Amino acid sequence: MTKPCIVIPAYNESKYIGRLIDEIFSKFGNLIADLIVVDDGSDDETAEIASEAGAHVIGHRRNMGKGMALRTGFSYALRSGYDSIITMDSDGQHDPADIPRFIARFSEGDVDIVLGAREIDRCRMPLHRRLNNRLVSAVGSWLSGQKVPDFQCGYRLIRSEVLERVSLETCRYETESELLIKAGRLGYKIVSIPIRTIYNGAKSNVDPLVEMKLFTLLLFRSLRER
Repeated sequence: MTKPCIVIPAYNESKYIGRLIDEIFSKFGNLIADLIVVDDGSDDETAEIASEAGAHVIGHRRNMGKGMALRTGFSYALRSGYDSIITMDSDGQHDPADIPRFIARFSEGDVDIVLGAREIDRCRMPLHRRLNNRLVSAVGSWLSGQKVPDFQCGYRLIRSEVLERVSLETCRYETESELLIKAGRLGYKIVSIPIRTIYNGAKSNVDPLVEMKLFTLLLFRSLRER
């Protein structure tokens, strides 16, 4: 395979984005073709810091949601001709040290999406978050027709062909689930690898009630399409 590009959606992550980009380039820059940060209408210095660190920055004029930021990054990557794309979160909780492991598993040639499976720290993750993750993963696995232990993990490597064939319609946190459901239904193979989550004290921007509402709407839409 040729080198993948990395797409990082970011919203008000000036505290972590520079450090993340620096680590990726300094340790694994030889493994990637490009690093794209999609600044989703941040009102801090996220875009400036990312650009100074060497990332190619694409900006939304206003906040449009994580899913739309991913879709913008995917469109750029596909137009640029990259044959695979790694997505990472911008808050520093995804360990760049796992990048070679994603690439190695993908290079075996028998998979289309390599998905991270987070090692859940039960002392740090609230009960409602653990229950939500289990429920979404169970329902998502059923809808996609494949067993996916951590359906909501944003750390993944995706074959570009999948993104060319899957039509994404959502624009917020449910987009990552939509992609897996539709890819699984088209017969693309999804595998998971264990990853470490870095707990750095960053406050999650995800409202679990809103997240569950969005996934429920996606569930009903998916059931109608079955």
